Amino acid sequence: MNRTAPSFALTLATVLTLGTLTTPTAAEEAPRGGKEKCYGVAKAGENDCAAGPGTTCAGTSKIDYQGNAWKLVPAGTCTSIETPKGKGSLTPIAGR
Repeated sequence: MNRTAPSFALTLATVLTLGTLTTPTAAEEAPRGGKEKCYGVAKAGENDCAAGPGTTCAGTSKIDYQGNAWKLVPAGTCTSIETPKGKGSLTPIAGR
């Protein structure tokens, strides 16, 4: 009797299922409700989340207009937002 094949198949199926549950797709990463992530426009401590190294999540950016800190803004408005350090960006801004 071969008990490893069904056990292996079950383990593989479980791993593949968990992988799809924990890995977000591009659609899941995009904010909903007509908003988009805009980098470099949040004041210190007012970012929405994921502000890069040295920060953990919402409200943890250390400086105004930090280039790797984002804020949710109405879709289509990000690159027109002007700050003292330049315009907003749909991708992280290096060196800011």
